[in-house]
Amino acid sequence: MDEQGDPYEKSRIAVTDRLFILKEDLSEDFIRASGPGGQNVNKVSTAVQLRFNLEANQTLPQDVKSRAARLAGSRLTQHGEIILQADRHRTRERNRDDALQRLLDLLRRATEKPKPRKATKPTLGSKKRRLDAKKQRGQIKKMRGKSRGFDD
Repeated sequence: MDEQGDPYEKSRIAVTDRLFILKEDLSEDFIRASGPGGQNVNKVSTAVQLRFNLEANQTLPQDVKSRAARLAGSRLTQHGEIILQADRHRTRERNRDDALQRLLDLLRRATEKPKPRKATKPTLGSKKRRLDAKKQRGQIKKMRGKSRGFDD
């Protein structure tokens, strides 16, 4: 590394020890929170709407981005932005931290690679039990038919 260091060092937000996002990829809008809060709720915008442009992000690998998009679900817009709204707390700072933590949690979950499914075969005992159960069920159904035998 040169003497000046990394120009993105101050604007980095660590997701994991190896991955990070840039503060420039985030945008915040402050809106009025819903719910109880007395007269204050109608005049102070304490809720935060955090937007993270996942599609335009350059620091995350593509596999992490696709898993994050799947995890975001309805919070992902058609333009590739993840929108998180935080209004649990009464102050902007705590709501801002809450929204950022929720975004980082989502991205951390997206970094975990799913375990590949291993195909298994049924055991010989389970095959026999299944066939025995089918035979027994067939016998029960066979007994339901019309009785053949004595005519009145």
